[in-house]
Amino acid sequence: MTPLKQILRHKIVAILRGFPAGDVMNIATALYDGGIRLIEVTLNSDDALHLIRKISIEFENKMLVGAGTVLTVKDARSAIDAGAKFLISPTLDVDVIKTAKDNAIVSIPGAYTPTEIFTGYKHGADIIKIFPAQTPDYLKQVLAPLNHVLLMPTGGIDVNNIDAYKKAGACSFGIGSSLVNNKEKVDDLYFKNITTKAKRFVEAIK
Repeated sequence: MTPLKQILRHKIVAILRGFPAGDVMNIATALYDGGIRLIEVTLNSDDALHLIRKISIEFENKMLVGAGTVLTVKDARSAIDAGAKFLISPTLDVDVIKTAKDNAIVSIPGAYTPTEIFTGYKHGADIIKIFPAQTPDYLKQVLAPLNHVLLMPTGGIDVNNIDAYKKAGACSFGIGSSLVNNKEKVDDLYFKNITTKAKRFVEAIK
């Protein structure tokens, strides 16, 4: 199964941002135990490239690992070299899209307006990250004329509204603090709670 097909199948991308590097493998394990199969390590996290490489090796054929907050071509190349299978950005940069596509990597740039969304699509992006995701209704309105574009809302999505976003037409979802909150104390209970929350998210989109 190609990386793009894996994203479209499993849908939930867990965003790991700002965690101490020593906690990330345990977090990844807790997410996997809860049914999550897609992880994004943001490049503005400590030791991000090393973590992308390590998770990719430890969870080979189990979880798909990508890089987030990819802002430049240099970022893109570094993430690809580390083993990232998809690149996610909060912004739209045509050169970053091209770098991903030239290396057969899934491209998910960030956009918001219909013009930005279509520009990303036109330049080869596989999925457009709608950021910040405001409401399911906005997604529905955008997809009325652009129903051929795959959209991944990110920001503010939780177990209570994810079904509404799915019904509005989202193909996948970027989930951050409502699943993995870097402000909470990381201990055994934290890992257990991640697994529980992950199971709820997976169940919510069935």
